[in-house]
Amino acid sequence: MSAVKIPDTVADLFTGKAIANLATVTANGQPMVVPVWVDREGDNILINSAEDRVKNRHMTKGARVALAISDPANPYRYVAVQGRVVEARAPGAEAHIDKLAQRYLGKSPYPWRTPGVKRELFVIEPTRVKVQG
Repeated sequence: MSAVKIPDTVADLFTGKAIANLATVTANGQPMVVPVWVDREGDNILINSAEDRVKNRHMTKGARVALAISDPANPYRYVAVQGRVVEARAPGAEAHIDKLAQRYLGKSPYPWRTPGVKRELFVIEPTRVKVQG
């Protein structure tokens, strides 16, 4: 599948305080869903996570993932995205989590860092986007 564009009508859901529900697939094929902070880089989606998290093991390059974000002011307005992980990178991940902490918590730096645990930034290329509301 080829990449698709995220419509401008839901761009605010990726840059506001809405929490995304991220679905990954475990090694035994079972789905796993976790709430995550979300961001965008062009039409790609960014998920920032500590390297010791279970979801990181599922988000290898090429892995298929899905996420849904509901508008906090109107839960019937949402965007659902299917895509694939095209990159996992450490450079810039620490500064990025501080940026997200400022947006979601109103303070920076990110307050829940674990000493010795590095952050990873996952880049997801959307292959299917559904918008409702």
